[in-house]
Amino acid sequence: MYTLLIIIVLSKYIVMFILCVFYQDTLNEQLHVHSGECRYSCHIHSGERPYVCDVCNKAFSKLRNLTRHQNIHGCVRSYICDVCSRAFITNSRLLAHQRIHSGELPYVCNVCNKGFDCQTHLIKHQSIHSGERTYICNVCKKAFNRQANLKRHQRVHSGERPYICNVCNMGFSEKCNLIYHIQKHGAEQPYTCDVCSKEFYQMKSLKAHQRIHSSERPYVCEVCNKEFVQKIELITHKRIHSGERPFTCEVCNKAFSQQCNLITHKRVHSGERPYTCEVCNKAFSQKNTLIIHKRTHSGERPYTCLVCNKAFRDKRYLVKHMRIHGY
Repeated sequence: MYTLLIIIVLSKYIVMFILCVFYQDTLNEQLHVHSGECRYSCHIHSGERPYVCDVCNKAFSKLRNLTRHQNIHGCVRSYICDVCSRAFITNSRLLAHQRIHSGELPYVCNVCNKGFDCQTHLIKHQSIHSGERTYICNVCKKAFNRQANLKRHQRVHSGERPYICNVCNMGFSEKCNLIYHIQKHGAEQPYTCDVCSKEFYQMKSLKAHQRIHSSERPYVCEVCNKEFVQKIELITHKRIHSGERPFTCEVCNKAFSQQCNLITHKRVHSGERPYTCEVCNKAFSQKNTLIIHKRTHSGERPYTCLVCNKAFRDKRYLVKHMRIHGY
């Protein structure tokens, strides 16, 4: 009887101890909430990435993301694409990749009906419709809904092309463009234009190309109604109306409406002349200048005056000549 009484008393104290510990933890949680103190380290907000891959030095804010990433280095890629022979870790990634070739877009935005090949791209796209743009470019004040889009946009001003092809050293501002470009060096191009027989790696590239033959121009300027085959052509054209020149030389601050013009301009400062005539070895900063120069060797004069039939090797000379006739 005495032993039983001791057990009951001890059990009572054990229960009281457990309750005290539980309520103290709960109280501490509440105090952290009201005080605004972050109990755990918030690597996401601070930008800190303490977990580093020992193979490629890529850093992550969460340990589980590092663990998932490390599978890339040691895994077998047994799922092979039957079109381009690219290999993948899982069957799901292979299926997602194959949509590039088929042009299938199973994930559709319920607002604008735009289709995407993977759910991640759809989720990113849907943020456009919310209208929230919290990331502002400090050069042109253009606003973006994602920080990644802002970072990519800022390369417009800097001219930075951090993604370099290891075959031909061509640089790209976006990784996706580099990936697509690399595939052109050795990959099969299974999609062929039935008009001119030009080959393409992706179905969407073939469809865009076929508009040249069909005269379809789905992108229309709302200011002057001029029509374009590709969306990028419309975006570039709109800068004529807006006067926007987002590409700025960091040496002389001269601004351009197209990035290709900025790249060409930079050769004025660097002295680079990458285009060389194979006949006389004269070098030029622009490809078009080389083409015109070659006509001095070939004797070609493709620009002919409609009045007196005099021919010129450079269109500028024809325009100047036409003033004699009053044009």
